[in-house]
Amino acid sequence: MTDAPLLLTFLILIAALLYSSVGHGGASGYLAAMALFGLAPAVMKPTALVLNLLVAGLGTFRYARSGYFNWNVFWPFAMFSIPCAFFGGSYQLHDRTYRAILGVVLLFAAWRLAFQQARLSVAEQKPIPLSIALVIGAPIGLLSGLVGVGGGIFLSPVVLLAGWADVRKTAGISAAFILVNSAAGLLGQLRHDQWQTFKSTPHAIFWWAPAALLGGIIGSELGSRRLTPLVMRRLLATVLVVAGLKMLLTH
Repeated sequence: MTDAPLLLTFLILIAALLYSSVGHGGASGYLAAMALFGLAPAVMKPTALVLNLLVAGLGTFRYARSGYFNWNVFWPFAMFSIPCAFFGGSYQLHDRTYRAILGVVLLFAAWRLAFQQARLSVAEQKPIPLSIALVIGAPIGLLSGLVGVGGGIFLSPVVLLAGWADVRKTAGISAAFILVNSAAGLLGQLRHDQWQTFKSTPHAIFWWAPAALLGGIIGSELGSRRLTPLVMRRLLATVLVVAGLKMLLTH
């Protein structure tokens, strides 16, 4: 495995495991790991979206099968986020701008991972205002497409804090939200770059994809039982901080 160091593959597995335990695809973790190894933004974005599709697809299936999915909460956010993610995916940022935005996203993800606990469980869920959901979904979708994430790290705290779903249903909604945004973002990039998108995806993805799937299988199983390995989450948050700062300080 010459162009895919063992440590990078391991980080991808751990990212998939921890993120999928809360219904996320793990893109910010994959991006952080790739940033630490100095991969180019043109490689990072499509690779993270492909891995996101695998893990989020698995998570969506598992959470939905377990009854932790609410269509009425999902579709208002997804309605505008999908076309916005497509547009964001088709737009190629300058490397410096991409690194700056990604650095901020990674630092936010680190904060969410390290300090925000899944302790919010609403007994009586509130109705979701359609207009607010549409307004929230659009910018999350755009940012998802631009950077190469699914948007779950931004959506899930909003849904929980507003009382629109409990913890487990939020995980299921986030997984589906990440799945559709990742697909839209990747399709947008394919439309923009066509064959170049496939050419920029490293051969090492044949190692990373099984690692991400394995992590997703374990993580979604842990998530259905509400097991949260806090120490490991904070270790991964440290990786995100280092990678985020590297993105912000690299010119």
